[in-house]
Amino acid sequence: MSATDPATRAAELRSQIEDANHRYHVLDAPAISDRQYDLLFTELVGLEERHPELVTSDSPTQRVGGPVSGSFPPVRHDVPMLSLGNAFSADELREFDTRVRRILGRTADEPVAYVCELKIDGLAISLRYEGRQFVRGATRGDGTTGEDVTANLRTVRAIPLRLREDPPGDRLEVRGEVFMPRGAFATLNRQLEEAGKPLYANARNTAAGTVRQKDPAATAARQLSVWCYQLVGAHGLETHSQSLDLLRRLGFAVNPHIRVVAGIDDVIGYTQEWSEKRRELEYETDGIVIKVDSLADQERLGFVARAPRWATAYKFPAEQVTTTLEEIEVYVGRTGALTPVAHVTPVLVGGTTVRNATLHNIDEIRRKDLRVGDTVVLQRAGDVIPEVVSAVVDARSGAETLWDMPTACPACGTQVLREEGEVVTRCPNPYCPAQRMGGLLHFTGRGGMDIEGLGYKIMTQLVERELVREPADVFRIEADTLEGLERLGRRSAENLFTAIQAARQRPLARILNGLGVRHVGEQTAIDLAAWLARDLPRADGETAADWTRRAADRLRDASVDELTAVYGIGGVVAEGIVRFFADEHTRDTLHRLLDAGVSAEAPAPGASTEPADGPLSGKTLVVTGTLPGLSRTEAEEAIRAAGGHAASSVSAKTDYLVAGEKAGSKLAKAEQLGVPVLDEDGLRKLLSLPR
Repeated sequence: MSATDPATRAAELRSQIEDANHRYHVLDAPAISDRQYDLLFTELVGLEERHPELVTSDSPTQRVGGPVSGSFPPVRHDVPMLSLGNAFSADELREFDTRVRRILGRTADEPVAYVCELKIDGLAISLRYEGRQFVRGATRGDGTTGEDVTANLRTVRAIPLRLREDPPGDRLEVRGEVFMPRGAFATLNRQLEEAGKPLYANARNTAAGTVRQKDPAATAARQLSVWCYQLVGAHGLETHSQSLDLLRRLGFAVNPHIRVVAGIDDVIGYTQEWSEKRRELEYETDGIVIKVDSLADQERLGFVARAPRWATAYKFPAEQVTTTLEEIEVYVGRTGALTPVAHVTPVLVGGTTVRNATLHNIDEIRRKDLRVGDTVVLQRAGDVIPEVVSAVVDARSGAETLWDMPTACPACGTQVLREEGEVVTRCPNPYCPAQRMGGLLHFTGRGGMDIEGLGYKIMTQLVERELVREPADVFRIEADTLEGLERLGRRSAENLFTAIQAARQRPLARILNGLGVRHVGEQTAIDLAAWLARDLPRADGETAADWTRRAADRLRDASVDELTAVYGIGGVVAEGIVRFFADEHTRDTLHRLLDAGVSAEAPAPGASTEPADGPLSGKTLVVTGTLPGLSRTEAEEAIRAAGGHAASSVSAKTDYLVAGEKAGSKLAKAEQLGVPVLDEDGLRKLLSLPR
């Protein structure tokens, strides 16, 4: 072959361009100018256009492909992408170290080597390579199943399409965090502002949304980057730090600030060092991930529930800022609860521009002595909803005004009520339009039918045009109708219609939870579905639709006595269920869904519906309030994984109440009944979860 042979020149150009990409996006040490890069890239594009047979899947020209059709297909992770326990102080880090050394049999003078990594505030991803070639990229999802976003991740220039050397083994999986640099985020918002469009609130959510764009070209335009932090399944390595070195050699972007330290004192020193230095970084970080370095020790330590015992995430203290409380507005939820929300002068806190903050209820407003016009202290830690901490009393001018809860529902005008022992004020009108909207959004949301794309703006149009009045109407919508909605083009309408059709079959517990029955949450719906599966065994040859109708009949006609005999359901919950199915407007809601073509994923004949075995087998726990290191969903999942029952209401049958901040009436009832109360630390000890 001559030096001018097209195949030879194409290979040379690809090598030069990929080396330039690696130096610029990974090493942050560019070796050629932008002009030189553009000339090389343009030459390769022209060469491949003249010789299409030379185009390869890992060519730099293929980073931006065509639009993705439909929703992203699911990807089941071979090794689950687990969550981490959290630590919020030096004392909690020492407790983590004590647990690690105790399990490993190490004394106080035998320090453990830890790897300290900045915790990137982005979107967790998994990258698969076969040989040297990138073949699949997926989101974390729920840790077990994510979404295939390969086409979009191919556009991220810090992700190598081809490894720089042969990997260990035929298949390699690398995990990392996609993020949007601060400069790219600022540029994007500046462009939106110039175009008169709404701005994005924070870089983390923008990055997550960008990875899930239908058009990879839109992803490419947003200048995402990535830090890689884990190599899955590689053999012949002894430490996690060795695996990071291997990732660097293979061509991955590994954070340069990672440090291996000897002992927990140095870990604490690292967290203190970065508490302030993090503000100098070009990306957002909300904490430090600490991992035991020895892979053999990691294996000995193992896992508990969904978290490894060999790692924890230290969270930086909540950032506090001051702003002005401009207005308090009341929102009506699907259960009729009136929630006051503070509208504040926009302010940047924790990497997010905050305009609204929770005030919880009128008792909290009175306790904090908050007034409209006050200068207030606002805080936001991690993904926690921003909240007003206190008023700056010394800054008052006298023009501030007291605020009180309205006496009439702002949505329908009905006189509101506050029941004895409740902290929540409610609208008692079941036909309140705000409750209807909230109920429909709950039904189509993640806890219910999980219809992707059917959010507030689309649902508002459907309700205002009287196309949707109740849940069953969602499944009667035609594709042409969706295409007629504002801001919904043909492709988006087709995707939404496809998502609605895919939601016609869901687990029975999800369908029951989506109905919005008062006091019936996720756990109670699971309990009801398990009871129906046991009470009505599915016959051989019986279709899912026929079994679901039998189950619906059974539930609609159940009495309070029958329901209270179900494990985990008390009198208040049972009465709420009976009231729902006795009301003429809601009695046949489930049956109308079945008539519209919805059915449950019926259990297989003879399938077991018994709860998991574990340290909490036979125990009933209720989670209430805000826990600092766990969401309510995560806490309840951990309880169920340990064989326990995560109930939604406190009764004499409750074994423990797990109470965080703003615990409210459930805490009062637990104290009245003598139910033991645990904080998050108590729950973690009960579950042997890392702190």
